[in-house]
Amino acid sequence: MVTGTFRRLLRGSVITSSASAGEPTAAQPTADSEPALEAADAASEPLDICLLSYRSNPYSGGQGVYVKYLSRALTDLGHSVDVLSGKPYPDLDDDVRLVKLPGENIVDELDRLGQFNSSYLRDPLALYEWLSALTGGFPDPYVFGRQVVDYFEEHQPAYDIVHDNQSLCHGLHTLRDRGHPVVATVHHPITVDREAALEAADDWTERLLIRRWYRFLRMQREVVRELPHVLTVSESAKHRTVTDFGADPESIRVVHNGIDTELFEPVDRAPASDPDRPRVMTTVSADVPLKGARHLLEAFADVRESVDAELVVVGEFDEGGDCDQLVSELGIADAIETHSEISYERMVELYGSADVAVVPSIYEGFGLPAGEALACGVPVVATTGGGLPEVVGDAGVLVEPGDSDSLAAAVRDLLADDERRRTLGERGRARIVEEFDWERAARETVRTYRSAIETREQES
Repeated sequence: MVTGTFRRLLRGSVITSSASAGEPTAAQPTADSEPALEAADAASEPLDICLLSYRSNPYSGGQGVYVKYLSRALTDLGHSVDVLSGKPYPDLDDDVRLVKLPGENIVDELDRLGQFNSSYLRDPLALYEWLSALTGGFPDPYVFGRQVVDYFEEHQPAYDIVHDNQSLCHGLHTLRDRGHPVVATVHHPITVDREAALEAADDWTERLLIRRWYRFLRMQREVVRELPHVLTVSESAKHRTVTDFGADPESIRVVHNGIDTELFEPVDRAPASDPDRPRVMTTVSADVPLKGARHLLEAFADVRESVDAELVVVGEFDEGGDCDQLVSELGIADAIETHSEISYERMVELYGSADVAVVPSIYEGFGLPAGEALACGVPVVATTGGGLPEVVGDAGVLVEPGDSDSLAAAVRDLLADDERRRTLGERGRARIVEEFDWERAARETVRTYRSAIETREQES
C-alpha cells in the first residue's frame, strides 16, 4: 500500500482528492595514488564552481549531505564554490556562497489548493509549479532548471564549471548550448523509486497517481543521455544509470561519497534506559517502500520473540502510514524509541548506545546511513540493494533485500556474539577511514570538471 510520505505528498493534489471515495490516495577508487592526485590538482589553477541543487536540506536525504560536504571539500582544496539552490535550502560552511533561487515548494504542502496566490497569474513559471503540484506532479526539477537559466541570463556569471546535483533538468542543455561546461551527479536513477512504489500500490488508481508523480523521469532520461560527463556515487548507480536512462557508460565516472569521520566516530557507550536491553538502531529518512522499513519491523518483531531488544529509530513513521499501522499490528510499539529532527551530534550519541545498526533498504545509490554507522564503530546489518555492498564490504553482514527472515537471523546472531560485534565494529571504522574520504571525492570530482572544461573547449 502506498501510504506514508509518498501518500502524504500525493494527498495535496486535486487528482487524489477526487480519485477515491474512501481513504485519500496518493566507486571503486581509481588506480591513481593520493600523491598523484594531489600533485595534479595543485599544479592546476583553482576553479570557480557553480554547484546546482534543487532540494538541499541536509537533514532529509543524501542530496543535501552531498552538497554540504562536497562544497566544503572543494573549498578546502582552494576552489571557489557557489551553491544555487531551491527550497529547502542547504546548510553550508561560511566560505561557500549560497544563492537562494525563488520557488513555491508547493509539493511539501498538504493544502496545495490553498497555496494559490494571485501573483501566480503574472508569473507563468510559478503558475505552472502550482498547477503541476496540484494535479499530482513533481515539478521541482524542471522549474529549478528554468530558474537557473533565468539567473544566468540576468547575472552572466563566469563560472569555470557548472555541476548539477540530481536535478537533471532541461536547463543543463541550455547552459551547455551557451558554452558552459556541465557535469551532473546521479545518486541513483529515480526509476528505482518508481518501481518500488508501483509494486507497493494497491490498485490502478494509485498506480496512475504514481506514474503522474514520476513524469519528470522522462526529462531526466533525455538529459542524461546527452551529457558527456556524469558522476555516480557507486558502481551500482552507474549500472542503473546506463540501463534505466540509456546513458553512455563511457561518459560516467564513479566517485564514492565520503563520510565525515571526525563527526561520525566511536564514542563511549551512552547510558541506556535499560542497560541489559540490546539496542538495534536504524534511520528512516523517508517512509517509502524503497527504504525497506516494513521488512525491518517484521524482522524486529521476529527478533523480539527470543531477545528483549529495543529498536531506536532516527526519524519517524508517518502517522497512519503503512509502517505506523504495522507497528501496532505486530505489537512492538513499546519496544520502539523514535528521535526526529535531531542534530548530527545527537545521532552519534545514539550510535554510541547501539549494539547493531540496520540498513534494510531495497535499494541505495550509496548508503550514507551504513557508512555513518560503520564510522561510529557500530556493527552493521545491511541488504545487498544497490551500492550498499560497496560501502559495507566485509565489515558487516549482508542479506538480500526484502528478506525479513534473513534480516532477523543476522541481527539475532550479532546480538548473541559480543566478540564478532567488536571485530566488525573495528573493521568497519577502519574501512570508512581508509576508503571514504571527502577530500579524495573532491579531487576525483575536480578531475571530471577539468575533463568537461577540456571537452567544452574542443567543441567551441
